[in-house]
Amino acid sequence: MAFSDLSYLWLIVITLVLGFGTQIFIKLTYKKWSRIPITSGLTGAQAARRMLDAYGLSNVAINMVKGKLTDHYDPRTNVVSLSEEVYNTQSVAATAIACHECGHAVQHAYNYAPARLRSTLVPVVNFAGNVWIVVLFAGIFLSMIGMIYLAIALYAAVILFQLVTLPVEFDASSRAMAYVKSYGFLPATETGGARSVLTSAALTYVAAALISVVQLVYLLGVARR
Repeated sequence: MAFSDLSYLWLIVITLVLGFGTQIFIKLTYKKWSRIPITSGLTGAQAARRMLDAYGLSNVAINMVKGKLTDHYDPRTNVVSLSEEVYNTQSVAATAIACHECGHAVQHAYNYAPARLRSTLVPVVNFAGNVWIVVLFAGIFLSMIGMIYLAIALYAAVILFQLVTLPVEFDASSRAMAYVKSYGFLPATETGGARSVLTSAALTYVAAALISVVQLVYLLGVARR
């Protein structure tokens, strides 16, 4: 077996282990803490509203969206969208996730630099993410090394976006934890649970970035050979 083939097999193994491992971890952590009611009795939506108001962001709306773990903040519309379960549930996990998304709203309001950079990169990444694999296969089929390196450059732009996303996500979680601690509506045990939920979620971004970096290294090795 050639070295390149062996490397590719290892790449698949690493990708599967990291991908499935982090997904299982976050699901188990979320499942555990979504069953534990929060002492304050607040739903995720109510906790989010309190955090936003505490930062003077009464102009930020909170919507409910379908799906599980589909929570997100859209800076274009200035809306925090919470999944049905998070929106309506009075649990530690719901509070952690809701406040995390509000952390993104706070970043936007305070012009957090990595968040601004991430928003700037979105159009570039949307284009690069859709075309890099097409350019790669075209370069291989036509035996044009220039196209192959162009594909790798486009893929590197996607990885840059993932790397910029890491501090944005970590900071949003830090803001969420700082809020629940400072306003004291989570006792110590529940604060630890909220931190566990946010840590497990952050690991998915770390794993995705690591997988992409490994893939990039492999593609560069193939191009050079």
